Amino acid sequence: MASDPGENAVFYGRYSDGKTAASSDAELKLSLTGVEIKLPNQTMQLVWPYDTLSAAEPLGEYAIDALLSSTATPGASLFATEGTFARRLAIKAPQLTAKAQRWKHARPWIAATALLSAIGVAISLFDLSPSHAIATLMPDTARAKLGDHAIASMAGDRRVCDDARGVAALGRLMDKLSKASGSKATFKVTVVDWSMLNAFAVPGERIITTRKLIAKADSADEVAGVLAHEIGHGLELHAETGLVRAIGLSAAIELMLGGSGGTLANMGALLATLSYSREAEREADAHAIRILKEAAISPAGLGAFFTRMMKEDPVIEDGTARKAVDMFSTHPQTAERIAKINGQAAYPSKPSLTDDDWQALKGICGAAMPGTDEDGDGQDDVTPPVPKDPAKKDAPRANNKDKKPAAKPEKPAKPKAGRDI
Repeated sequence: MASDPGENAVFYGRYSDGKTAASSDAELKLSLTGVEIKLPNQTMQLVWPYDTLSAAEPLGEYAIDALLSSTATPGASLFATEGTFARRLAIKAPQLTAKAQRWKHARPWIAATALLSAIGVAISLFDLSPSHAIATLMPDTARAKLGDHAIASMAGDRRVCDDARGVAALGRLMDKLSKASGSKATFKVTVVDWSMLNAFAVPGERIITTRKLIAKADSADEVAGVLAHEIGHGLELHAETGLVRAIGLSAAIELMLGGSGGTLANMGALLATLSYSREAEREADAHAIRILKEAAISPAGLGAFFTRMMKEDPVIEDGTARKAVDMFSTHPQTAERIAKINGQAAYPSKPSLTDDDWQALKGICGAAMPGTDEDGDGQDDVTPPVPKDPAKKDAPRANNKDKKPAAKPEKPAKPKAGRDI
């Protein structure tokens, strides 16, 4: 029973600091800002602000006690033994009431219902697929988290290339392409020190590409064309759409309502297994052609890069390059698409990067390791070819007719296509 029924009433309870099993008597008061807790032999009293409180059971008009905790003092608990205290506390801290608790549990279901209704409207008005409709409604914060997790998951233990001059050159190129794309955001590229040729658009206006792709490019315009293509995938939300299709409606709704750490952590690995449809590639191509023209960059670089990669792929079926080149496992190429890129009418253009910036971009990952041949020219990228000895020019050749050719060294196993980044 309170010693004073008025506003300044003093109540009683038991306080535990959570560090020991012991508890002590406490005098309690409901002040303007929080619950004041006075403990024996202590001159300073604790104050638990009302907005930091949580209750083990909702407080109602017939409450007879209250078991409380507060984020102000983690681990501690307070058991108030008087109903008057509990009922007055419910007025001061309405989030502890039964009504507030019911609303808290109902809110996600109401949000999900509203989200499903919005998806239905989007599908009806814009003739979208359900997966694409959900992707368009994904919050920017969720997309940004997905992008961060995707980059981390795809890169794995590999080094992110960060040579200052190369990063600056790449930034200038992306500023130019992003502005030409019409996007409000600037797309950002992460280059990974990896001898695997590929590039991916990931959620949140992010792109990941590899050292080998830059090494295989003959010019900055080729890299610009590939990045413009990936920006096209980003503008169409192809990565988000593929994720929604892969993980299903319930997980997608979880992402849009804020997402859990576990859900987000698995998305990066999943992105690396997705393969775009031919229609998605055509859409990305259309954006790339438009972006390059707006940026006054020739599309010939993009066409040349894809043409060269297609020629290097020995597995061709119905004009479609299959998985021998890593990039084609996730970006199917067709002769028709390449012909369309190469068939664009000429327009005034200029190099996408200066010679100095192009050299800086090629060095973004630093020096190549001895024994590597990332540009595919058949020579070590580090050790220069040994010149022939002129003295041996006219030396008679040995008769090798009966000599057996040396056994060719076994090639290292090729990573599974589509799962490398």
